Amino acid sequence: MRKTPHPRPFRYRIPIRFGDIDQAGVAYFPTLFDHCHTAFEEFWAGAIGVPYPRVLLEDRLGFPTAHIESDFRTPLKYGDVLTFEVTVSHLGRSSVTFRYRALLPKQREPAFDVRCTTVCVDMRTFRPIPIPPRYRRLLSPRLVP
Repeated sequence: MRKTPHPRPFRYRIPIRFGDIDQAGVAYFPTLFDHCHTAFEEFWAGAIGVPYPRVLLEDRLGFPTAHIESDFRTPLKYGDVLTFEVTVSHLGRSSVTFRYRALLPKQREPAFDVRCTTVCVDMRTFRPIPIPPRYRRLLSPRLVP
């Protein structure tokens, strides 16, 4: 029986900028969540093939965060460049869990790892809805359990 290879993660590079740093000289954790959202938007365009503004404004679908958990392992400093690896770790009826692994060059373990569960909502009502079949088909190949 042949094993199906896991899909390659979508990768996106983000530098740690001066404004990301706190008084201790390391990246302030809320800015790292903001970088995750930037990687999320780039994932839609680069991996799914549909820019997130089109999902929101034309298809009237949103994927707001319902739950987030993270592990921070390495302090990040001004000038560091992170490579985000974005995958889908769970695809439910109306929820999607995205995983963001933020890697520094030449490191095997991520500097931080975030799991963010989003819920598909109708932007007109902001009520949860099942993920439309088109988006389920586009997200499924990115699923890495």
